[in-house]
Amino acid sequence: MDTTFPIGRRQILGGIGALGGAAALPARAELFMPLPPAFDPLAIAREQLARHSGSIALTDRVGLVDFGLPSRAPRFAVVDMVQGKVDYFPVTHGRGSDPQHDGWLKNFSNRPGSLATSRGAYRTADYYWGQHGSSMRLRGLEPDNSNAENRAIVVHGAWYAEPTLISQQGKLGRSEGCFVFGADLLPEILYKLGPGRLIIADRFSALPAMPPKLPDMPLGGGNMIMTASENPLP
Repeated sequence: MDTTFPIGRRQILGGIGALGGAAALPARAELFMPLPPAFDPLAIAREQLARHSGSIALTDRVGLVDFGLPSRAPRFAVVDMVQGKVDYFPVTHGRGSDPQHDGWLKNFSNRPGSLATSRGAYRTADYYWGQHGSSMRLRGLEPDNSNAENRAIVVHGAWYAEPTLISQQGKLGRSEGCFVFGADLLPEILYKLGPGRLIIADRFSALPAMPPKLPDMPLGGGNMIMTASENPLP
């Protein structure tokens, strides 16, 4: 059983200070080159803030996750609504959303026990110290993620979300549905998206299209043409 207890903003910021201070945080995001987005992060953030205005107290920053991209991509955007700046970070998805563990999210689920990622709008809640250290609770704001609290879907750090895994194996590990970041990146996420802010999770980019299915015709020597259905996704 995971024994947890609340921690305050001062403790979170104290951990950040050990990394060189809040003023130095933006440099971490520059480690990841932003991808050409399939959407306008600022426009989506504004739209979602307006939609959930009754539930979100702080509107200075918004988290936006494009689960249409693979886990090797920096697909978690922190949108600064004041400066109009967007920083990108790699983040995991749930193993129930990627049973093949090829790095691509296939489906969302709100079902308890699914171990999958849920789509929808979340409100960031309180900090706490749990089995993964500094963490932050989330509240689901929509029918597609209404079980987030019961499923213990939170923001935390773990070894299987370390960006070094991308260069080693071409993907991150998988969570049980939580938004998991590498240890060095987590303090910045907790600082910028602390309690009372909005996180949106959805598939904004389409999965890569499969090539047309070829007819199964014999070649010389009895070999067969491999059809598109026999080729795995990237």
